[in-house]
Amino acid sequence: MNKEKAIEWVLRIALAGEFIGHGVFAVQAKTRFVEMLTLTTGIANPLATKLIILIGILDILVGIGALLFPFRLLLVWATAWGFLTALARPLAGDPIWDFVERWANWGVPLALLLIRGIPKKAREWFQ
Repeated sequence: MNKEKAIEWVLRIALAGEFIGHGVFAVQAKTRFVEMLTLTTGIANPLATKLIILIGILDILVGIGALLFPFRLLLVWATAWGFLTALARPLAGDPIWDFVERWANWGVPLALLLIRGIPKKAREWFQ
């Protein structure tokens, strides 16, 4: 395996771990996740809990997708979602360092996207 492929696999595994891990916590309706959703959007329980569970399922699917077939559009989503969920911490009242600590949540999928290359044609977003 060449160096670039090895780096790609490290990033794929890291991305999968992050999204599957967060997804499992969300499917379990982790209290802090529900609180953050409520504080940043105004959505109240029990809807917030149901949405967190759905978000968790999506996160798990993104994590599995990162391992099996990390197509570019999935990586864009993971980058944006990783950034927004990291940003949700200080928006929900946590210190800014909770955001800084989570830069890898969006940096890993962005690095993987850059390795795979930014598409020049629409169909390349699904490759």
